[in-house]
Amino acid sequence: MGVIKKLPVYLEHLPGGGLVTTVMDEVLNYSRACSLWYMLFGLACCAVEMMCTGASRYDFDRFGMIFRASPRQSDLMFVAGTVTHKMAPRVKRLYEQMAEPRYVIAMGGCAVIGGPFYYDSYSVLKGVDLIIPVDVYIPGCPPRPESLMEGCIKLQEKIKKEKIADWS
Repeated sequence: MGVIKKLPVYLEHLPGGGLVTTVMDEVLNYSRACSLWYMLFGLACCAVEMMCTGASRYDFDRFGMIFRASPRQSDLMFVAGTVTHKMAPRVKRLYEQMAEPRYVIAMGGCAVIGGPFYYDSYSVLKGVDLIIPVDVYIPGCPPRPESLMEGCIKLQEKIKKEKIADWS
C-alpha cells in the first residue's frame, strides 16, 4: 500500500473488483477541451462564416462548444475580421476579462495579418497577435466553416497536451 500512495496516479475501485488509474492532467484537459465556451467577436465579414459554423448545419454544439455573451464566462475568443487601431484596446480589454486558461483563434486574413489592408491602410492593425496572444490561426478571406471547425479541433488537441503547471 505504501508504494501506491507514492505514485502520481489516482486509483479508484469499481464495483466488481475493477480498478481505474489516471493522471489528473489528462482528466482536466479532456474536460476543458470538450467544453469550450466561446465568445463571438465578429468585426467584419468573417463573422458571418463564424455564425454559420455555430448554426444548425455545422453545429459547434457537437464539439461541446457553447456561445457565451460575457467574457467572464468564456475561455475561447474568436477574433474574426479586420481589427482597427481604434478597436484594438477593446479587444485587449475583453481578452483580459476572460478567466485563465484562455485561448484565442484568429479567423480570416484580416485578423491574422491585416488582409488586403496590410499595405494601404493606416487604421488597420497588422494582425491581432500584436495585442493578444493567438493560439490558432485560420487564414482565408473569409475562411470556410470547415476551416474554422478544423481550427477548433487543433485547439482541442493543443489543450489536451497541456500541463496544469503551465496555466500560470
